[in-house]
Order: sequence, then structure tokens, then C-alpha cells
Amino acid sequence: VQLQASGGGLVQAGGSLRLSCAASGRAFSSYVMGWFRQAPGKEREFVAVISRGGGSTYYAESVKGRFTISRENAKNTVYLQMNSLKPEDTAVYYCAAGASLTVIPGDYDYWGQGTLVTVSS
Repeated sequence: VQLQASGGGLVQAGGSLRLSCAASGRAFSSYVMGWFRQAPGKEREFVAVISRGGGSTYYAESVKGRFTISRENAKNTVYLQMNSLKPEDTAVYYCAAGASLTVIPGDYDYWGQGTLVTVSS
């Protein structure tokens, strides 16, 4: 499966952005989808994950209550709605597809190219 992330940009603290990740190739609905992020000089970290049907979600503590992951299997797309953004949310955000509901980057099989989110103070 090929993944294409989009929607990043520059936003002021307190603002919102919605990231999208469009998938092509093998059946999108057969994959668990996750969002990860990597800030400069830091390791890639888990942000959110959603089950195949969308009924289960899980978030990193740092984004819980501010970010929402969702998916539309009919459109082969997963979203990350980001509200109340903080400067520490600045990072390249990646979507990923895998077989398990997991927070470990190595467990995902396919990755998008990343989209940069910059939050100014």
C-alpha cells in the first residue's frame, strides 16, 4: 500500500490543523492506521492509532483530548484532527499502516512521506 500524507503547515499556538493520509494499493480497510511524529533531533514517537473499522482508537498522553484520529474506509483515507496546538507539537507527521494496534513504529509495514507541522508561539 502507498500512503500520501498532507495537510501540514504553519499555525499559531492554540490553532488547529487537519492532516490527511490517502492510501492506494491493497485494501485500506485491512490495515490498522497510525500517526507518528518526529521533531528535529528526536526519535519518531507515537501519536495515535485507529483500528481497521475505526471502532478503537488510542492516543499518546501528550495529545489526548486535543487530537482525534478517524478514518473513512470508503475514501481510503485516515485523518488526524489537531486542536489546541502547542509549539511542542512541531514535527514532521507520518502516517503508517500495519497489522496490529500498536504504538511501536517498527511494527508498521508501510509509511507515508511525512508532512511538516510548525506551531509558532
